[in-house]
Amino acid sequence: MGNARNFFALPALDKLGGMIAGIGVDIVDVPRFGRQLEKTPRLRERLFTEEERDLPLRSLAARFAAKEAIAKALGAPSGMNWQHCTIRKDEAGDPQIHNTGSVAEASNLRGITSWHLTMSHDGDMAIAMVVAER
Repeated sequence: MGNARNFFALPALDKLGGMIAGIGVDIVDVPRFGRQLEKTPRLRERLFTEEERDLPLRSLAARFAAKEAIAKALGAPSGMNWQHCTIRKDEAGDPQIHNTGSVAEASNLRGITSWHLTMSHDGDMAIAMVVAER
């Protein structure tokens, strides 16, 4: 069973040489996240770009989950700046990842050419999952 568990590790995905460069998922407790934002006012500025900051709490929580999932898909590189990742909606209302700076650099190093993102929130929870493709 040990070999099967290792199959799902990011390095194993790289060895396959396929199109998937990384996957990530994260879940956020919305009320707890809201308390953290209230307790640390500058946290909103650190985690979100200017265009994201005024969104409703549930949307912020889902975007934070997305950014955490992106970091996981990238192998949690050091020096990643949350300001270098913005979650936007396209014309159809689907979430899109826009990376610049340190996040774009980490993506380029892994050969990522496209991202797939889904986000959802229900009750007190927000969740996001990403797939990074070569």
